[in-house]
Amino acid sequence: MEIERVIDFCKALGDRRRLEIVQVLVQGERCGCHILEDFEISQPTLSHHMKILVEAGLVEDRKEGKWHHYSINGQALEDMKGFLDSIKPDPFQEGKVCK
Repeated sequence: MEIERVIDFCKALGDRRRLEIVQVLVQGERCGCHILEDFEISQPTLSHHMKILVEAGLVEDRKEGKWHHYSINGQALEDMKGFLDSIKPDPFQEGKVCK
């Protein structure tokens, strides 16, 4: 996974509201109208948050009529998980730090 993409993910998830929205979307696709109701936010505020999540690649956007439907990009989450797994410490190297 490219470092720039990891940075975009982290920035997108660095906001409490966006992280809460992602937690809701993990349960399945949601219409923007339902997200508005769930979080009691304005439409422009939702649009701002969703734009950041979509541009980061975490969320996919599908338009149906006048409403947008949002879902988690599962492959993006798998990519991020793979990146995080690649940077965790190697248990066989613990205690081998120069002193």
